[in-house]
Amino acid sequence: MQTKFIKAFGVATLVAASFSVNAADKIIKIDGSSTVYPITEAVAEEFQAAQKIKVTVGESGTGGGFKKFCRGETDISDASRPISQKEIDACKEAGIQFIELPIAYDALTVVVNSKNDWAKNITADELKKIWAPGSTIKNWKQLNAAYPDKPMALFGPGTASGTFDYFTEAINGKAKASRSDYTPSEDDNVLVQGVSSNVGGLAYFGYAYYEENKDKLRALPVAAKAGATPVMPSPEAVMAGTYQPLSRPLFIYVNATAAAFKPEIKAFVNFYLANAPKLVKEVKYVPLPAGDYAAVTEHFKAMKPGSGFNGTPEVGIKITDLIKRIK
Repeated sequence: MQTKFIKAFGVATLVAASFSVNAADKIIKIDGSSTVYPITEAVAEEFQAAQKIKVTVGESGTGGGFKKFCRGETDISDASRPISQKEIDACKEAGIQFIELPIAYDALTVVVNSKNDWAKNITADELKKIWAPGSTIKNWKQLNAAYPDKPMALFGPGTASGTFDYFTEAINGKAKASRSDYTPSEDDNVLVQGVSSNVGGLAYFGYAYYEENKDKLRALPVAAKAGATPVMPSPEAVMAGTYQPLSRPLFIYVNATAAAFKPEIKAFVNFYLANAPKLVKEVKYVPLPAGDYAAVTEHFKAMKPGSGFNGTPEVGIKITDLIKRIK
């Protein structure tokens, strides 16, 4: 593993030397978002190889991860959306302070079956017609009269997923506001399988899972509004700010007490932020700009607890502006 890492991530290997800690009997526990999982798992693998400290990474969903985190069961929580007010209150009640750290960008990707040759793109308004609470659209022809009379099979993340929360906020205007008659799963691979095996299938999930399966699926360019130019999800479109409204930041939340008093936690987070530019790109997500990583690293160094969102989700916020809100 280390030889492979040196070839692919020479910089990260050099950086690892700066974060050495005593590895005896230390375990770092992480859980949360299935979207963020590939990033954290990649970081954990390389950190374990360099430090010989055990890191466990689960993927119970953003909501499930926060439940464990706010009970003190984990040191770090992966999240594909900001912590909610309810979760902030749960952490406060348990005496747990947290440090909010953006670590990458993602492009929520709308996919259809590779044999779907009628839908060339989709607008945010059309997505709302499909996914709004009480939607009765069950056939492609209902969405567009020019489309064939074929059943529409919907697949998406479960209600504990941060992807579900972000998508419903961005498309339907309210987090968790969604039709319920679709096939849900916290496992994105199940969603991939569902769409790839159903010609009328449609789903949404993180960009990395599309990249891994684009031989089986087709991504739809998304137009922010009717008449706007549809944009394909891509790292370039995310960085340019043109893939709207489905670009989003991804986070890790760190137990502030653990970070302050457990050297292995501090070492892991420093390793994570130092090596994120390489590893995020390797697992097909979008790294933050260098200036943003520098700001996030300084924010962690200052050990400032709290959330810049104050329990309210927000679409399109800049990372540097977010950090400045946390006093």
